[in-house]
Amino acid sequence: MTTHKEILLVKRPGEDKQIGEHLFEVVERETPSAGDNQILIKQTYMSLDPAMLGWMAEDRESYIPPVELGEVMRASGVGKVIDSNHPDFAEGDLVMGMMGWREYLVSDGKGLNKLQPGINEQTALCIFGLPGLTATQGLLNIGKPNTGETLIVTGAAGSVGSIVGQIAKAEGLRVIGVVGSDEKADWIVNELGFDGAINYKTDDLKSKLKALTPDRIDLFFENTGGPIQHHIFNRLNEHARIVVCGMIADYQADEPSPGPNWIPLIKKRASIQGFAMPDHLHKAGELVQQLAPYVQKGQIKYRSHVLEGLTSAMDGLNLLFEGKNTGKLMVKL
Repeated sequence: MTTHKEILLVKRPGEDKQIGEHLFEVVERETPSAGDNQILIKQTYMSLDPAMLGWMAEDRESYIPPVELGEVMRASGVGKVIDSNHPDFAEGDLVMGMMGWREYLVSDGKGLNKLQPGINEQTALCIFGLPGLTATQGLLNIGKPNTGETLIVTGAAGSVGSIVGQIAKAEGLRVIGVVGSDEKADWIVNELGFDGAINYKTDDLKSKLKALTPDRIDLFFENTGGPIQHHIFNRLNEHARIVVCGMIADYQADEPSPGPNWIPLIKKRASIQGFAMPDHLHKAGELVQQLAPYVQKGQIKYRSHVLEGLTSAMDGLNLLFEGKNTGKLMVKL
């Protein structure tokens, strides 16, 4: 009998919202076999995302139900088909979809997409996985950028923000990114081609933002929240659009930070829209088609931060909330 590891969520984060081994149980399971019209997948790379903290919480009003206690922790990933009784999948196919914190799984193929030849697992998770789909939907379909506009994106060195900025540059926008270190600022400006960067930890936010946005701000892609949000509100142009993708600065806070005053929104007739990808996953194929031309033209670069081994996920997830990841965070199994 062969076995594999799975990680179950057995406790919800406490008031401190700290993540670690105390929330999980590692179990050994008998490795299943593929039944009729099923495939057996060996997961090779697993994505770690900020949304996971919300999935662990007892929040029944969120955009997606929480992971139930005793269930395998939720995650997207990439894996290889090692046995197939399904007409649409062959042994050796690489597939991407929701797989969970586990080494093997059986699937009927629903919700899985086969990777195109030449696309490896890291590229798939970094660009064509949730980060790329989120950036594409949020920027192109909700933000609706126009050539010559100014975009500011928070979490600009992150997996979503970095793609948002690069697509915007390809569309002829002036792009400013907000990051948490000088190294990240250097990367988005000198490697990704952003027009400027703000280090929210060390820069004078008001003066730096004013200097980098001489024509003010038309489009604000929000991933993090934090103090700079107030200054951005005060730099908006008339009919500016705000796309709210995440608020990672508040996910582990005792209380959410107070938001900016809404008077600038009235004065500038700005619009705000929050979005979550589960509402849009049914059109993943369309989003990939929107994103693919930028990739084919070499306009999207990425970097990944890879942890080794399934169990590294339990503590490794903290890197996202500490700002210590240097690229798309994932686990190599």
